[in-house]
This record gives sequence, structure tokens and C-alpha cells, in this order.
Amino acid sequence: MLFLKNTMKKILYYILSIMVLLTFTCSGKIKKIKIAGSTTVLPIIQAAAEEYVNLHPDTDISVRGGGSSIGILSIINQIIDIGSASRPVNKQEIEMLKNKNRDLIETAIALDAISIIIHPENPVENLTLVQLQKIYSGQIENWLALGGKDQKLVVISRDTPSGSFAVFNEIVLEQKKVRSDALMLASNNAVATNVAVTPGAIGYVGIGYVNEQVKLISISGIKPETESIMNRAYPLTRELFMYTLASTRSLAQEFIDYLLAEQGQQIVEKQGYIRIKPAGLRQ
Repeated sequence: MLFLKNTMKKILYYILSIMVLLTFTCSGKIKKIKIAGSTTVLPIIQAAAEEYVNLHPDTDISVRGGGSSIGILSIINQIIDIGSASRPVNKQEIEMLKNKNRDLIETAIALDAISIIIHPENPVENLTLVQLQKIYSGQIENWLALGGKDQKLVVISRDTPSGSFAVFNEIVLEQKKVRSDALMLASNNAVATNVAVTPGAIGYVGIGYVNEQVKLISISGIKPETESIMNRAYPLTRELFMYTLASTRSLAQEFIDYLLAEQGQQIVEKQGYIRIKPAGLRQ
């Protein structure tokens, strides 16, 4: 008898669960948010989306990378609800918005540092921006010229749709062409993985992708740490953004507000990035 009662309770529980699910589905109450863009911002968004859905089970959030350019172009063309980026919008994208008569809202959700990483056995501890430019433009070929071993440089960069590439190109290369033999990779994870297993390698990643398999070096004597990032002393500090269209903003804004609130900012820190004040919203 007790077995039957327990069985009936389980059946009733499953029936009620299905009824709740069907109620949401049939009444159109499942809220969907589509997010795409920067692989730097990706770990933050993935972790936040998981927590947000736990708090709001009537919401479905799909998240993918692709690069900052993909995220910004996708939101401009209304393919997604939120575009994530590790750089601000550029002139061409602003022109696209004007042509489509659309207003883009920019929200900074975290601080990051483009972190220079090398193979863990490399003895070099510090480089300057000038040295980095010479490395990535092809003027330096060997670590010996940088105080290291007599070893050929293996230069690894992000690919051109990447926000990291755009920021690095502006600050370090100053719009000079990246060397022709550089390995151009599509994600932070790919850069970190290749640097870890390639003697002589140098690359750059978001601070959240630095791990024990690579060696993090200083730029002009400054390491990317919480204080140097918050006070912008580290020269490759940047903000991480989420972009929405003003015309389709309500649901997306709820998720962004969650990211800017205390629980969301704790997720930012857990992913290895630096929290930003809620005043990061601007138009």
C-alpha cells in the first residue's frame, strides 16, 4: 500500500511538472535570449546564463562565440538579442547603424587585460610595447634580441574578427600590418593551448584565459593584476561590452541588469575578470 502511494506521488509529480512545462510552452511564456560574439566574454556569459536560468526557469538563453565582429554585426542585423564584444563599435559599424536607422546601446560589464603569454620555459619576464610591436610586425625574429635564449620566435595572434585583435592592433601595432608568418587563431583558448605546447611561442589572451600551462609576463614592468587593471595602469586594459538595440531591449536588459548586480559581478570575478561598477551603462 505504501509502495502504491509513493508511486502515485511520483506520477502526480511528473504530471504536474509536464503541465507546468506545457503551460509555459503553450502560452508562449518561455522567454528566449540569443547571445553571440566575443570569445573573451564567452565564459562570463555562459556562467551567468546558467545561473540566470536557474533563477528564471521560464527563460532559455543560447550563447555562442564567433568573435566581437560577429556579435556586433549580428545585433545590428537583429539576428540575436545581445552582442558581446571585447572592443567598442568601429566607424564602419556606426555607419551601418545610421543606414539602418537603429540605435545601439553599449553596456560595459567587466574589465579585462589583454595578457601577453609565452611558453612556460621561456626565461623572459617583461617586454615593452615597442618590443611587442617589433615582434608582431616582423622586425624581431629571435628571443635573443629580447633577453631570452637563442630561439626563433613563434608569433601567435587572434584573427581579424576578434575584438582582441582590434585592440591589440590599435594599441600595440598602431595599425601596422601583422607579420605574414603569424599564426592567426579564432579563440583565446586556441591561443593559450598553442602557446603552452610550443617552445618559443608568444601570444595574447583575455586575463580569464591565463592558466598554469603558460607564463604571464609584464608590460613595461606592470603585470595585469586587479589593482593595475582597475586603475588602468596596465597599458592593455580594456572594457568588455554587451550591445543591444534600443528598440528590442526589455528582455535583454533584464539579463544585463543581472550581470551588473552583485551576483553577476561575482560571476565576473569567478571567471578571472575584474568587476565593473554598475555605472558602466552608456548610450
